[in-house]
Amino acid sequence: MAAGVRERARDGASPAGVSVSDMAKAKTMFRCAECGWTTLKWVGRCGECQAWGTVEEAGAPAPMAVAPAAVTSRARPITEISVESAEAVPTGIDELDRVLGGGAVPGGVVLLAGEPGVGKSTLLLEVAAKRAQAGPVLYVTGEESAGQVRLRAERLGALSDKLYLAAETSIATVASHVDAVGPGLLIVDSVQTMMSPDTTGVPGGVTQVRQVTGALIQLAKERGIATVLVGHVTKDGSIAGPRLLEHLVDVVLHFEGERHSQLRLLRAVKNRYGPTDEIGCFELTETGIVGLADPSGLFLTERTDPVPGTCITVGLEGRRPIIAEVQALVAPTPLPAPRRATSGLDTSRVNMILAVLEKRTGMKLASLDVYASTVGGVRLTEPAIDLALAMAAGSSHNDVALPRGLVVVGEVGLAGDVRTVTGARRRVAEAQRLGFTEAIVPKHFGDPVPGIRVHEVEELSEALMRVARRR
Repeated sequence: MAAGVRERARDGASPAGVSVSDMAKAKTMFRCAECGWTTLKWVGRCGECQAWGTVEEAGAPAPMAVAPAAVTSRARPITEISVESAEAVPTGIDELDRVLGGGAVPGGVVLLAGEPGVGKSTLLLEVAAKRAQAGPVLYVTGEESAGQVRLRAERLGALSDKLYLAAETSIATVASHVDAVGPGLLIVDSVQTMMSPDTTGVPGGVTQVRQVTGALIQLAKERGIATVLVGHVTKDGSIAGPRLLEHLVDVVLHFEGERHSQLRLLRAVKNRYGPTDEIGCFELTETGIVGLADPSGLFLTERTDPVPGTCITVGLEGRRPIIAEVQALVAPTPLPAPRRATSGLDTSRVNMILAVLEKRTGMKLASLDVYASTVGGVRLTEPAIDLALAMAAGSSHNDVALPRGLVVVGEVGLAGDVRTVTGARRRVAEAQRLGFTEAIVPKHFGDPVPGIRVHEVEELSEALMRVARRR
């Protein structure tokens, strides 16, 4: 008997009568749920994207050959394809339409992500009420009851007979509601609370989120329904769930804002139907969310006389110039180690500007406390506000206020030079529109902007002459 086993092994067969090649073909594969990386052996960490706990069993590898199948619709020349069904439909909220590129596209799937309490559900409820004026809208909530959503809708004034609510967590039941209502817009709040009965795993898990999102996308494409999915975010601000989620949908929007501020910004991270460099500005009030076509007034202090330590600059949020105020307070300190505190600004960038001021202009700041912030809760991190920050610090140090009607734009290098910035002319034109009369900008600004006096500077010291200490 032992000799027979040895003979079969020598012929390439296992003791059970199965060939070694067949055993190799039946070997189970494992796939990363984040990036799709495959391996023949389970590992705790993906070898491609380095994510932990995302490698799952995927079964035996599929055969490479694919049998031909029946064609659902014949291929046509691209010139014969109609674009009417893919035209964007306005949502009724101008700031949202600006970010989407004109409105929601039938069959398009939008993923809206943001921190808890930022106002995602409030914004979508107002969108649903406005779209319901043109046709039925289905709002599916998996986090709240229908009664809770109704109370919020009453507070917002977002009641409509064509706005249908459903408190469901099963994707199969959601499909049944879609069949019954026939909506032009479907809102699912949120995708992490939905589950597919045909898939194992808990709601919000990698497998469930991937399956639910795929089912909703198929439903939207087949029936031409504009769909908005609400997504949760992790503590580091990224969208919860597999990275594949962002690749599957057509548009990815981030809704962000500070808890102590009423300002909310809507950014497009991915957009197959429009630009990704537009932002929408909203103000969160007691009666809902209001779009701000001109938000610059939120970021300026209302005062009549200029004060030392303040400087007006123009930031670019996407393609949108926004007037903002940078403040700095330079004061003596009783502590052996001076303090550096920032709010709304990048701390490392502030420290770099302070070092350039001390080294290149001789301003003694090492033994002084420095506090720097913005007004209105806006966050400015682009290099174009460097010169305004330096001017505000110099103004506070010398106790000399900048003149009224002055706006400052420019990047400061480590050598004390003032560099050009993106969209300088657009920034200055926005300042002129709001009534500013003077602007300090880098060299090579180009053609002047009518109605505003432009001063070009090449070195930081030239700009600081505006705040030179009076003798």
